[in-house]
Amino acid sequence: MSDTDDTFYDRADEHIFLSNNQITKEIGRGKVSASTMYATARFNSWVAACSCSSQAEMVNDKAEMLDYFVTEYKKMLEENLDDYIENFNEYMAIEDKST
Repeated sequence: MSDTDDTFYDRADEHIFLSNNQITKEIGRGKVSASTMYATARFNSWVAACSCSSQAEMVNDKAEMLDYFVTEYKKMLEENLDDYIENFNEYMAIEDKST
């Protein structure tokens, strides 16, 4: 993420903190994840709408907007999945019994 600003990760951590606090016995990780994805989609739809001067422009640009957000999300998800794969035992607090 070369073009991030100084507070990029701080803002992301605030969202993660909120999501973690929403997890309960009744509301599991999957439901919180779904709510978080919905909120992100809703917010990004608003961001996209703000870049348009009319409904017609938004209709015309919809495919490009979808491609942008899906591509960026996929890159971020892949980066984080790779990080978890590389650091699985540490992040998941699993003791390495091979030593």
